[in-house]
Amino acid sequence: MEENRPQNNLIVIGSGPGGYVAALEAAKAGFDVKVVESASLGGVCLNWGCIPTKALLKSVQTMNHAREGAAYGFSADNVEPDIERIFARSREVAATMSKGIEFLFNKAGVQLIQGSGRILPGKKVEVTAADGSVSVLEAEHTIIATGARPTSLPFAPVDGEKIWCSRQALMPPFIPTSMAVIGSGAVGTEFAYFYRCLGVEVTLIEFMDRVLPLEDDDISGQVSRNLRKMGIKVMTSSAVQAVEKGEKCVLTVNTKKGEEKIEADVVLSAVGVVPNTDFIGLEQAGVEMNRRKIVVDSSYRTNVEGVYAIGDVISTPALAHVASAEAIACVEGIAGHEHKPVNYETIPACTYISPEVASAGLREREAVARGIEYRVGKCQFAANGKAVAAGEKDGFVKLICDANDGRLLGVHLVGANVSEMIGGMVLALDAGVTADQLSHTVFPHPTMSEAICDACKQLMAK
Repeated sequence: MEENRPQNNLIVIGSGPGGYVAALEAAKAGFDVKVVESASLGGVCLNWGCIPTKALLKSVQTMNHAREGAAYGFSADNVEPDIERIFARSREVAATMSKGIEFLFNKAGVQLIQGSGRILPGKKVEVTAADGSVSVLEAEHTIIATGARPTSLPFAPVDGEKIWCSRQALMPPFIPTSMAVIGSGAVGTEFAYFYRCLGVEVTLIEFMDRVLPLEDDDISGQVSRNLRKMGIKVMTSSAVQAVEKGEKCVLTVNTKKGEEKIEADVVLSAVGVVPNTDFIGLEQAGVEMNRRKIVVDSSYRTNVEGVYAIGDVISTPALAHVASAEAIACVEGIAGHEHKPVNYETIPACTYISPEVASAGLREREAVARGIEYRVGKCQFAANGKAVAAGEKDGFVKLICDANDGRLLGVHLVGANVSEMIGGMVLALDAGVTADQLSHTVFPHPTMSEAICDACKQLMAK
């Protein structure tokens, strides 16, 4: 095969979980690949999101386990957080992962070009380097994978001092005495948990009627009880109307009981993200948009020939693993290979508080809305030998199956390390496994995964 042919050239703009996976897949498929990135390799996920937050959470969870040593037969006195070291370790972990991508790029022959990318008509990409110099690249295929950034409420813009986004929460200018977190999705809930573990007085405010509003109602209820038990003030069905900044921040919150004033040293805005689709030449290139999201077909092609988009810039779930899956499917399509489309019905979601949350497939309320007859099987971890032995009895397994053919429809877990259990259940959902088949699967003993089998047996008994 002739190398470096124009039709064999591919440019990826962005190096997050969508971009770097697309680049490596394309290199493996024989493309001459260039990646345009203006910041550190790995995007938000590796540098300011998934990875460094998990490092922070691991630190406080380890601290909590040490404080509970007496229950396990040992003593650990005066266990206190080393704040500086906790945050330094988080940055070290992020840097290590970013360097890992650099290594993989070098090994695969992917060329990294530092700068901001901009789509030009005629299958070209303009790159502006940090020093202001501009160069133009040409490629038959360009994949936009520029991700997203935190957004904020219009009356409470992030200033990095009194009002934070996730970036300030990851590298705080100081540790506040009190914090109000607006938004109880995975980001808001994880930071509320983390800062409460450091002794911060935390108020978690959610507009919807439950925390983790995208999760099954039973999961949300369990998490809400857990958060309240550790001393977090949880406010649901509550809308922040205003934030006044002074020595403290004063939040005006509309609740079911009327208006309430909340004081906090800082406010953490965790109300979502906005796609990075501005300033990259989409309008000039004629790329079709819908509310700041790029419109693509099932193969992630835009309306402009040779231009593709994946990840947070399109209207699919803004999750790192979704972007990676889309990257693989997109590149396989460009290469002309047969590929299985991403199944958005079974995308897993995880929240890494303690105990963890993991889910995939239909929530019970969704089954009701679709008019599906279903059955529910549930097993509490308090009845699981491994969970009892580990002192991790909090939580449960909830399975939803079709009442007519027994197919598994949804899996909802809350408990220790359940994020490590959900992957196999996604496979079961994708394969159309029935409750009967799952109930006859031999799970290792003793493990917490046995609770899945026990929940299936409950389903079979109904």
